[in-house]
Amino acid sequence: MKETHRIPLRSEVDRQDTWDLSSLYSQDADWKQGLEEYEKMAERIPAFQGTLGTSAESLAAYLDFVRDFNILEERLGVYAELRQTEDEGDAAARTMTGRFMMAAAKAQAAGAWAVPEIQAIPDKTIDAFLANPCLGEYSIYLKKLLRYKPYVLSDREERILALHAEGENIAADAFSVLTNVDMDFGFIDTPEGKQPLSHSTWSVFMANPNRDIRRRAYDAFYQCFDSHKTTLGALYAGQVKQDVIHARIRGYPSARTAALFPDKVSEAVYDNLVAVVNRNLGPLHRYYALRKRALKLDTLRHYDVYAPIIAAPVKQTSWEEAVDMISAALAPLGPEYTGILTAGLRGRWVDRYENKGKRSGAFSSGTYTGPPYILMNYKDDSIRDVFTLAHEGGHSMHSWYSARSNPFIHYGYTIFEAEVASTFNEELLFRYLKDQGEGDEFRTSIINHRADDILSTLYRQTMFAEFEAHTHEMEEGGTPLTTEILREEYRKLQKKYFGPEMVLEETSDLEGLRIPHFYRAFYVYKYATGLSAALALAERVLSGGEREREDYFAFLKSGGSRFPMESLKAAGVDMSSPAPVEAACGVFHRLVEELEGVLG
Repeated sequence: MKETHRIPLRSEVDRQDTWDLSSLYSQDADWKQGLEEYEKMAERIPAFQGTLGTSAESLAAYLDFVRDFNILEERLGVYAELRQTEDEGDAAARTMTGRFMMAAAKAQAAGAWAVPEIQAIPDKTIDAFLANPCLGEYSIYLKKLLRYKPYVLSDREERILALHAEGENIAADAFSVLTNVDMDFGFIDTPEGKQPLSHSTWSVFMANPNRDIRRRAYDAFYQCFDSHKTTLGALYAGQVKQDVIHARIRGYPSARTAALFPDKVSEAVYDNLVAVVNRNLGPLHRYYALRKRALKLDTLRHYDVYAPIIAAPVKQTSWEEAVDMISAALAPLGPEYTGILTAGLRGRWVDRYENKGKRSGAFSSGTYTGPPYILMNYKDDSIRDVFTLAHEGGHSMHSWYSARSNPFIHYGYTIFEAEVASTFNEELLFRYLKDQGEGDEFRTSIINHRADDILSTLYRQTMFAEFEAHTHEMEEGGTPLTTEILREEYRKLQKKYFGPEMVLEETSDLEGLRIPHFYRAFYVYKYATGLSAALALAERVLSGGEREREDYFAFLKSGGSRFPMESLKAAGVDMSSPAPVEAACGVFHRLVEELEGVLG
C-alpha cells in the first residue's frame, strides 16, 4: 500500500531543527514583560515635545531615548513576527503580533510630532547642531531625515497617519492568512504515494520530470486560486489604492516616486531595467524554444517552465551536506565569513523544515542585538533549496556585519542592497558546483539550474516590476482595478515574456494574484537590479585580489551609512548605468548558448 506523506505539526518538529529565539526572548511570558516595558517607555514620548530645537544636547537626549526605544521595539516586533511565521494559524502568536502592532501604532502616534519638529528647525540652526559632537552618532540619520522635508505634514496630520498605520497591513495580512492557512490544495497522487500540495511543495511538483504530475499539481493549485480569485483581486486592488493614497497625501508625484525616494534611486534606474530586459527578450525566447525541444514537447505549457531539461540523477543533499557545500563555495570570502555563517547554519539560526501552517518560502530577519534568523522550508531532494540557503545566508551575513559596524540608528541596509549580498552568494555557489561537478550530466544540470535562477530573478522579477508599474499607473489614472483587468494586464506580460512557444492555460494569469511581494510596493525590481550588481561584484572579487575583496566587505559593513547607489559604486559597480543589467542579460545569453551546444 502506498504511503501518504503528511506535513508535520509544529509540535512534532525536532527542536534542533528550529530556530532558538532566546537571544530575543526566552519565552512568550518574557516578551509580554518586554511589551509592558515598551508601553511604559512610550508614555515618556510627549515630554520631549517642544525641546528638540532648543539645543543640540536636547535633540541628542531625545535621539538617545528613541535609539533605546527602537532597539526594544525591534526585538519585540521580530520575535512576534517569527513566532507567527512558525504557524500562521497559531492564535497565541497572532495575538502577540496584534498586540505589538497596536502598541507600536499608539507609540508612533504619540511621537508623530517629532519629525515635523525636527524639520521645522531652521537650516542654519540644524547645521550648527550637526557640528556638535553629541550628535555625531546621529548625523547620517538626521541628514537623511532632512531629505523628507518637502513631504512631511503638520503635527496633526502626521498623528492621523500614524493612527492609521495599524490598518495598513490588513490587505497583506488577509492575503497571507487566506493563502497560507485557509486555502487547502489537497494531495497529489504520485508513484511514491499521496503527496501534500502546498506553497512549499509547489516548486518541487513543478520540477518533477513527470509531466502528468506537473499538470495535475498545476491544475489543483490554480483551481484553488480560481475559487478565490475575486477576493484575491480585491485585496491586491485595495493594496494598490492604499499605495496611491499614501503617496498623494504626502505630495509625491506618484506611488512609484514615493517608493523609490527613501533609497534615493532615480526612476530612470527602474525604467532602464525594464527597457534593457525588454531589449534582451530574444535569449529568453530562445531558452523557452530550447526547453520545448529538450523536453520533446508538442506544446510548451506554463507547468513545463520549471522542469529540469536534462534528466540529472536525483541528488539527496542533507542539511549538513548543504552547509558544507556553501562553506566551500564561499571560501574566497575568507575563514571569518565562512566560519560565522557555518556556525549559525549548524546551530540554531535557522528554522529548517516545513510544518503545518508555517509561512511558505524563505527569508532572513535579524535584529541589532540578536543573530540573524533564517526561515526555510528545506527539502533534501531539491538542489534549489541549497541555493536558497546560500541566498538567505548572504542576507544574514550582511546583517551580521552591518550590526557590528554601525550605530543602531543607521545600521539597517536597504532592500536594494540586500539582494546584492544574497545573489552574490548564489553566484559563488554556482561557480563552485559547476567546477566540482560530478560528470558532464551534473554540470549541465547545474548550468540549467543557473539559467533558470537568472531567468527567475532577472526576467521574471522585471515582468513583475512592469506589472506593478502598470497597475499603479492605472489606479492613478482612474482605471478601476477589477479582477478581470488585473488578469488581462498580467496575461499580456506573460505573452510578451514567454514568447511564441508558450501555450498559456486559462488560469495562468492568476499567477499575478498570488505574489506576496506585490503587497510591498515596488519591491520586486530590486531582485533584478540586485542580481545585476551581484554578478558584476562576484566577477570583480573572484578575478581580483585583496583590494577587491575588501571593497566588497566595506559594502557589507556599510549598513545604512550611505545611500545604496553610493555604497554599490564604492564597491565597484555603477547601477545608474544600464551596463550592469546589459551584462547580466549577457550572462544569461551565454548560459543559453552553453545549453544549446550540449542539448542541440
